[in-house]
Amino acid sequence: MRRSPVRRGTGRLAGAVGSWRAALRIARREARRARGRTALVLAMITLPVLALTFVAVSYDMAALTRGERAAQRLGAADAELRWIADTAVTQDPWGDSAYPTGDDPSRSRVTAEEVVALLPAGTRVARVRWWVPFEVRVDDDLVAFNGRSLDLADPLARSTARLRAGRTPTGPDEIAVSARALRRLGAEVGERVTLADGSRSYAVVGVVEFPDDLTEVVALHPGAAPPPESAAEESWLVDLPGPVDATLTDRLNAHGITISARTPVPGAAVVETDLTRTPVPGDAEETGTLVLVGGLGLLEVVLMVGPAFAVGVRRRRRDLALVAVAGGDATHLRRIVLADGVVLGAGGATLGLALGIAAAFAGRPLVEQYLFGARGGGYRVFPAALALIAAVAVLAGVLAALAPAWAAARQDVVAGLAGRRTVPPHRRRWLVLGAALTVVGSAIAAFGAQRSGPTVILAGLTLGELGLVFATPTLIGLLARAGRALPLAPRIALRDASRNRSSAGPAISAVMAAVAGSVALGGYVASDDARTRADWQPGVPPGHVLLLRSGPANGPDLPPVPAVADRVRAVLPAGSVGPVDVPICAPPREPDDYCNVTAMLPPERVCPFEAEVFRSAAVRQRALADPRCRRPTPSPQGMYLPVLVDDGAALPALTDAPPDEVARATAVLRAGGVVVTDPRYVVDGTVAVTADRASENPGPPVSTTVAAPGYVLRGGLPVDRLVLSAPAATRLGLAAEHLGYAVQTDGTPSAAQQRRLAAELRSLIPVLVEVESGPPASDQRPLLLLLALGAGVITLGAAGTATGLAAAEGRRDLTTLAAVGASPAVRRVLSLCQAGVIAGLGSVLGIVAGLGSAVIILTSINRQYAEAWPIQTPYPVVVPWPTLGVLVVVPLVAMLGAGLFTRSRLAVERRLD
Repeated sequence: MRRSPVRRGTGRLAGAVGSWRAALRIARREARRARGRTALVLAMITLPVLALTFVAVSYDMAALTRGERAAQRLGAADAELRWIADTAVTQDPWGDSAYPTGDDPSRSRVTAEEVVALLPAGTRVARVRWWVPFEVRVDDDLVAFNGRSLDLADPLARSTARLRAGRTPTGPDEIAVSARALRRLGAEVGERVTLADGSRSYAVVGVVEFPDDLTEVVALHPGAAPPPESAAEESWLVDLPGPVDATLTDRLNAHGITISARTPVPGAAVVETDLTRTPVPGDAEETGTLVLVGGLGLLEVVLMVGPAFAVGVRRRRRDLALVAVAGGDATHLRRIVLADGVVLGAGGATLGLALGIAAAFAGRPLVEQYLFGARGGGYRVFPAALALIAAVAVLAGVLAALAPAWAAARQDVVAGLAGRRTVPPHRRRWLVLGAALTVVGSAIAAFGAQRSGPTVILAGLTLGELGLVFATPTLIGLLARAGRALPLAPRIALRDASRNRSSAGPAISAVMAAVAGSVALGGYVASDDARTRADWQPGVPPGHVLLLRSGPANGPDLPPVPAVADRVRAVLPAGSVGPVDVPICAPPREPDDYCNVTAMLPPERVCPFEAEVFRSAAVRQRALADPRCRRPTPSPQGMYLPVLVDDGAALPALTDAPPDEVARATAVLRAGGVVVTDPRYVVDGTVAVTADRASENPGPPVSTTVAAPGYVLRGGLPVDRLVLSAPAATRLGLAAEHLGYAVQTDGTPSAAQQRRLAAELRSLIPVLVEVESGPPASDQRPLLLLLALGAGVITLGAAGTATGLAAAEGRRDLTTLAAVGASPAVRRVLSLCQAGVIAGLGSVLGIVAGLGSAVIILTSINRQYAEAWPIQTPYPVVVPWPTLGVLVVVPLVAMLGAGLFTRSRLAVERRLD
């Protein structure tokens, strides 16, 4: 009988498929047999999958489609009209954008009657203002809310909101508020709230919810809202008797009105390519950063899961040896171990996806309320993102099993059949590869720091961490050799770590990677804080108070200084109180006129070097040595009044100069002179001051220069300031505008004193109380604490996992110890030492790597700053002691936990070999 020929490629494919099918069946059986290890691996893979699934599904539900967005905006209305221009416009199909097409303005503002006249007969219209200023007084605090003006008694406007309690406002003295606004007001339904200026009060009659804004919102009756400054602030919801057609769109566009509906309106000229949800992608730099961060997270999962696969391979070495005896080659052995990663990765992905979707659906109301601040759309699961997450989870399982698979393919078959453990040979190439990657990664990170490329920096740090991961097994072997002089328990712990490098190495590397990232970022933030504090220069003496007018500049005149001073001293132990006046253009002036006042530096005192020429090192050295190029005062931060009009009354509060200096400066000002803080401006006792008057009207600016007697105010706050007397300002064509008052205090007022002061002055004139309290506090400390805690959790997890696996693997050694008479406490001490090796060595390596990374980055940035002009303050190298404190305590906690949760009884077991 003649056989049909079989293609060699088809036979190989069938053999590979059959091999993988058998390997997957073996992996499924092994997962059921080793339930503890299976549960551990599933937990490590499931948790990140659950978190990513929760984020992806929550984001997908929050990303509204065009129809969902229109439903929230329109309610029961058919369309929304907005007047945007005083000429004809052409809009896109959704009314999101438009451009003018007419030449002559048709009107300055459209009225509601004109809008109704443009619509078909039988149309119902409801006017809505989506934002109205609303500020009330709550316990001496001024609290601003998002206000909306609409008639909730109108069914058309009421369809955009949901009444949660009470009733809808029916009069101009009633309001409805959101639940968060009600809590912020500290009131109940039926109580009254008062505006900040005390001019009016409203009764809270209901609690409403706007689906597109779940924050602190106040709904006002149209009769209670102030008139809008422009018609662009309001829109009209319309209920049409028929569909929107091209004729209606053209008629509205001809009057500068756009129309938005639930579907694309006909007659629009601009066509968009995507009419559904369109997430805006980030740039390449941001995408690269996200990819690298995701890669680091994947590396952490692989390093955490790797020890479990390594222990599984050692426990199955006899089974794998039997496969080799039955004819299996190295490829079959690798596939059997890799199949464990596929099965457990797929299982963790399935479990994580199911739990993440359930958590996203269950937690949707909380996410909408406290994270997005708006209601989401339909219940969706983002299939593309979930497929990617599942693929990454399976990839993590395969990568975690990759190193154990290669080790299984190289094991001694005879030793495996006998159940003996073979110590893996030391391979110097991994140390060489790790050192090379570390050096290359450090160089790339330094290059990225010089070019201010966060993606390049992160890529370099990632390569450096990979290099340390490759070098960790060799370091474990060196430590094991050095541990011969240690007592019994730590010596056995180091020996086990050296013998089981395939499981101890990934665990130590996981701790190292987490700690290194936390320490590196902590070092950078601590250095940035120190640099910020070194650069901090206030524009007002710390603790002194500025009382600035809170209303419009053309409001009522400010009360006299004595009346303000009496009320200030009733609240604060204040010294001097003076008026704060700034120069403006003298009448007659137009609303857009602007006057700029500067003190003129004599030509012979101007720095002769321009910033462009500092590319040359030689020119830069000459410029740094030239005293004319040195800035005498740093640039202030925060509140700063560089030019004032004063007779000396505000100098003590604004400069904090010595009394004798203030007295001499006051005498010069009252004599018609000017006061400066930079001695370079004074030439032969005079200062040249220039006022440039500019306007939006065509024509060159008008410049006026006068020379006035000058005085250099020495001492006090080291900032560049120019103080004009009233006569000098008049000669320059300037007038004085009253901004408020400056108060000299004996100490920094507390928040309660500031509220009392604002309340005390409110009957005279509403003011804003501004206090310079000191350098800005870092807003990165919560992030650093979170990173340190995350690194601590990873350290505890890796130490606990590796210790538990080592304890399970070392049962026979413990049996031998019991047989030779070891005390029961040896097992507890041994577990404690094993946890100390994993957590301690990983933390030490991570701290060294993190500090080294921080030093590389800071040094590179400082070299870049050293070539900048003007001179930049370098980053000091600061050790993040709070972060290090957390990370030093964590290994001790891991050791303590291992000692407490380990049984001290040494059970004698029958050896199998």
